[in-house]
Amino acid sequence: MGLSIHYSGRFREDASLSRMIQDVKDVAKVNGWKYLIFEDSFPEDPPASDVPDDRFYGIAFTPDQCETIFLSFLSNRRMSSPVSLEAFGPASGHPDEKFIYMLSAKTQFAGVETHRLIIHLFRYLEKKYFEDFEMLDEGSYWETGDEKVLADTFKRYNELMDQFSGALDYIDQEEAEDADGYIERIVRWIHRRRRRNN
Repeated sequence: MGLSIHYSGRFREDASLSRMIQDVKDVAKVNGWKYLIFEDSFPEDPPASDVPDDRFYGIAFTPDQCETIFLSFLSNRRMSSPVSLEAFGPASGHPDEKFIYMLSAKTQFAGVETHRLIIHLFRYLEKKYFEDFEMLDEGSYWETGDEKVLADTFKRYNELMDQFSGALDYIDQEEAEDADGYIERIVRWIHRRRRRNN
C-alpha cells in the first residue's frame, strides 16, 4: 500500500549499458542516493534463447525514504531484479514468469520532488537506452507531466494513509475476526467518515 511506480522494458541492442550505468550513477551521486552496480556489460554471446543466465546487469539506486529503483536486466536484456527473481522463481517455465519482468517501487514516503525526479530520469533513460518500455505511475506524472496532478495525488494518498493509521489505533480487531474482515471493517469506517466530512 502506498503510491508506487510499476515498470518494465528491455535494454536496446544498440545502446551502451556502461554509459547508462554512468548516467544513473551521476544522478545518484548528485542527490546523495545509495547505489549498487551489477555487471556493467552484457555477455558477448547472447543467450541462444530468451532464457537468461543467473547474473544481473545494470544498476540500482535508493533515494531517501524510497524503495530501491532497479535499472537491472537479465542477460536476455529484459528488466528484472534480484527481488523479482527471488519472489517468482527461475526466469523460464515458471507459472508466474511474467512477474519476473515487472518491477515496482514505492515512492510515497520519498515525496513529490523525488518522485518527479525519478520520472524525469526514466523519461531520459527510455529515450536513450530502453525499448518496449512501459510505465504505470500511480502519481499520474508520467502520463500527464502535470506537477499539480502529482501533488494532489500525493496529498490524497497521504491523507488515506493517515486515516488508515488512525483507524488502526482507534479500532481493535475483534476476537473472532480474521485479518481480511478486520481490514474491510476499517475501510468501511474510513468511507463513512469521509462521506460525513464531505
